[in-house]
Amino acid sequence: MIDVKLLRENPEKFKKAIAAKQADPKLIDDFLAVDEGWKKLVRELDDMRAWQKKLGEEKKIDEAKALKEQIKSREVTLEELDGKRSGILKRIPNPPLDTVPTGSDESGNVTLREVGKRPVFKFKPKDYIDIAESLNLIDTERAGKVSGSRFGYLLNETVRLEFALAQFALATLTDKKAVGKLIKQNKLNIPNFPFVPVVPPVLIKKEMMEGMGYVERGSDEIYFLPKDDLYLVGTSEQSIGPMHSGEILSEDELPKRYLGFSTCFRREAGSYGKDTKGILRVHQFDKLEMFSITKPEWSAEEHKLLLVIEEHLTSSLGLCFKVLSNCAGELGDPAAAKYDIETWMPGQQGGKGEYRETSSTSNTTDFQSRRLGVKFRKKDGASELTHMLNGTAFAIGRTLIAILENYQREDGSVVVPKVLQKYAGIKEIKPSKRRVL
Repeated sequence: MIDVKLLRENPEKFKKAIAAKQADPKLIDDFLAVDEGWKKLVRELDDMRAWQKKLGEEKKIDEAKALKEQIKSREVTLEELDGKRSGILKRIPNPPLDTVPTGSDESGNVTLREVGKRPVFKFKPKDYIDIAESLNLIDTERAGKVSGSRFGYLLNETVRLEFALAQFALATLTDKKAVGKLIKQNKLNIPNFPFVPVVPPVLIKKEMMEGMGYVERGSDEIYFLPKDDLYLVGTSEQSIGPMHSGEILSEDELPKRYLGFSTCFRREAGSYGKDTKGILRVHQFDKLEMFSITKPEWSAEEHKLLLVIEEHLTSSLGLCFKVLSNCAGELGDPAAAKYDIETWMPGQQGGKGEYRETSSTSNTTDFQSRRLGVKFRKKDGASELTHMLNGTAFAIGRTLIAILENYQREDGSVVVPKVLQKYAGIKEIKPSKRRVL
């Protein structure tokens, strides 16, 4: 939720900002019109209550009683106005930061750098579906029979690789020395705290999903269970962010950093006909997600840290990738700035290769904390809203795709990235006459 005081002071700036995010600028005018009526009624009620008190002191009981009824009537009107005002305010997205590129769609995203070298093959590289089927690693056909389209079974070594990725991320991000090294190497002026591992609930209350800012626009992507009035999370940040709702944290404990592991659920409502085969765009997937709660003056540096970690994790797997700064039109409602990492997948496009998104990181500034009421107590005793940020450590399915395609060999085998070998307990995935389910 945005700052009402700032909106009142500079409505034109907000109109321009939300228009850049493909939201209707008329929302600003609608809000201000209701807000003006709300403010006027608040003033009237204050005056009426003061007059009612005076009448009571003067023992004018009948007049005070009549005024009390008028006050009750106006309080009902105020409550209605307040609901309408709040409803409009919740639909106004977080304005993009001044550093965000302009643009209405992905063509406006700016490539900041390309890291690593694309693998060179002496043969035409296969896509991950062909590789996985030949090695009995993924079964989407039986998953379709059981659950429908956009589901898959991970089998054999892909299961080992999933937990290897989780262990690698966990070992890296919970290590204070490792996190501190990345902070120091990139000259980031923020405290060195490791990430606290967490396995969060995947079902959350309606008010918590609303607090995270994903319901007003984008709710068609979310699974909702009306009988229980609960939402299934599309990313563990939606469950981690509300952990501290309504709390005032100590300044000394910031930034709070979490590494969440959870299964995630998305309808993929807007992607009909896209990537329907395989596990690249599915309704259910596992993900490791970073989440930070920090002071406003640290949030830009914290955002850089999350991106640095994403680059470190991807580079450690020996993968080639691009870093993009998302334009305003590509930002979701909560995000004020966002970076994507797109990893090279050589088996895509019939072996021609293609970059596909594997992780992203967003700074939502105080948009989510204002909705959730997450503040911190400063040294002078005053309280202030925190800033919240999120970033992908590993989206398991897409990372598995990148590994299978980049580490494939001509004989049909797949090499396991060196950094994962000790966690997976294997160095390669070989074709074999294993028992097929």
